[in-house]
Amino acid sequence: MKFTFKQSLAALGCAALLSGCTATANSNKTNPDNNNSDTVSSVINKDPYPSTYKPIPGKPTIITNVTVIDGVGGKIENGMVYFADGVIQAVGESLTIPSGAQVIDGKGKWLTPGIIDNHSHLGVYPAPSTRSHSDGNEMTSPVTAKVWAEHSVWPQDPGFAKALAGGVTSLQILPGSANLFGGRSVVLKNLPSRTMQDMKFPDAPYGVKMACGENPKRVYGQKGGPMTRMGNVAGYRQAFANALDYKRAWDKYEQEVAQGKSPKPPKRDLNMDSLAGILSGDILVHMHCYRADEMVVMMDVMKEFGYQIGTFHHAVEAYKIADKLAENNVCSAMWADWWGFKMEAYDGIRENIPMVHNAGACAIVHSDSKIGIQRLNQEAAKAWSDGVRAGFDISKEEAWIWLSANPAKSLGVFDKTGSIETGKQADLVLWNGDPFSTYTKAEKVFIDGGLAFDLNKPDTWPVSDFELGQTVEGEGK
Repeated sequence: MKFTFKQSLAALGCAALLSGCTATANSNKTNPDNNNSDTVSSVINKDPYPSTYKPIPGKPTIITNVTVIDGVGGKIENGMVYFADGVIQAVGESLTIPSGAQVIDGKGKWLTPGIIDNHSHLGVYPAPSTRSHSDGNEMTSPVTAKVWAEHSVWPQDPGFAKALAGGVTSLQILPGSANLFGGRSVVLKNLPSRTMQDMKFPDAPYGVKMACGENPKRVYGQKGGPMTRMGNVAGYRQAFANALDYKRAWDKYEQEVAQGKSPKPPKRDLNMDSLAGILSGDILVHMHCYRADEMVVMMDVMKEFGYQIGTFHHAVEAYKIADKLAENNVCSAMWADWWGFKMEAYDGIRENIPMVHNAGACAIVHSDSKIGIQRLNQEAAKAWSDGVRAGFDISKEEAWIWLSANPAKSLGVFDKTGSIETGKQADLVLWNGDPFSTYTKAEKVFIDGGLAFDLNKPDTWPVSDFELGQTVEGEGK
């Protein structure tokens, strides 16, 4: 029988649900933001929508005779990987098989870290694509840092399960790019579930989506601005100047509270909460930006206000300034060969990703597509092959960094996932061949050591309630 969300609800049991309700009630009692008294210290709750993610159970497992790509540039031709309790326990060429461990013979197969897509809109632009489902762009003001993508995520989006079948174990859901500040992003574990909170990657930092170039000036040019690129930059600078004042006010308030005084808390501003979080280094910046000249300007704005841009997304001209990206510790998330669909994408080249990598900068392969996310291994393969043809000596094991380690770093979760190393979460994909081949499929996908997808067992594939009755029984077998 296929897994559905209603069945998962029943499986959780009343006890789990009651404990969840109790936790929520208790947190409301102790949250100072819910107390209207000015005499009580008002501390901004930085995690008001906590993760309720729980890994699916997994068996102690050892995969043998497999080609291992570790995600950080290493390769073992005839390797072994042992994982248990959700964590990678050992990696090597000759491991002792633990008593009671499930053994999977990986002969002729490849094992990689799970793919991490750092630019997705699943759930906020779900399938079917209709206006009623379009919840990614809050096009009401150039600065909407106050909105959070997680509050639009529809967990029944069939795209999550299809991405899982493509080897995607984690993904960042971003707002759209209509605004200078589009809102907060959220990182999810790609384990389809009933609620966004059940998918939310525990302790992953928040991001804020920013956008430069054509989109903000196109959307707001007839709405009072900005209508030019210089107007865009003025908008970022004014917003950050306001955020500095807001941050100073809250810093002063917290300092006075620590001194035993009873100051009145500053007025909350949800836009400023997000921007102050950027200035404090608590929230990562993910910036939609195509042109090299604009990326350099934005790195100047970054220096002016003392924050760090984590990643330029789309970045089709990153190859022109790869050295500057490396110097400023800024990643670039890119497609292999998208170009020319608008003017700011005109100078895109197929060698973009390998050129950024070759310069020592952080290169990432992303999707920005509900279709592309299903084939990110092929997107990386295209970029790798274009680099080889151009004369760049990049191995396949190096190229996989673009799909796991670097996106994990850009999301602030590399200490937890993104590589096959002892102590990391067992987010793994067993491929039935070379993952750089268009003929290869993900055979088994493990998330935190639990088997989340098995190509050979269609009856176990996750199916959202929305899909029930929409697909033919037995389809995909």
